[in-house]
Amino acid sequence: MLNDHHLQERREAILALLGNGVVRRQSELTQLLRKRGFAVTQSSISRDLRDLGVLKASGRYLAPPAETAHAQGSFGALAQFVRSARPAGAALTVLRTTTGAAQSVAVALDKAAWPEVVGTISGDDTIFIATPDGRAQQRLLARLRDHFGV
Repeated sequence: MLNDHHLQERREAILALLGNGVVRRQSELTQLLRKRGFAVTQSSISRDLRDLGVLKASGRYLAPPAETAHAQGSFGALAQFVRSARPAGAALTVLRTTTGAAQSVAVALDKAAWPEVVGTISGDDTIFIATPDGRAQQRLLARLRDHFGV
């Protein structure tokens, strides 16, 4: 059984590796951690990335900004990938991102648990965000402007 201290050390190493270079695949991260003496598997890396809030955009893993790790709803590092937000009817908003970033942005939106968001569906560069009604959609659009400048 992995003790909490070892888990914390491994996760700190993951964040350090992501902060110091470009990691594009979990297999690369697994190799880098093994070179540093950590016994890891693909599934443990996947779980660590999820639990740490690591995102993947533009083909690489991004460590969450420090403020995101401590306060839900801060999207600092992701703002550069968001291109536009447009209403599509009274309860659907379309958020456009750079190619490959939509899933990471959608995960961050889901984790933020904004009350006006019913759910998200993401593709490669597009996210559909469902809201219960037009009023909630207007609140969502205001939040998107505040966080992403769109």
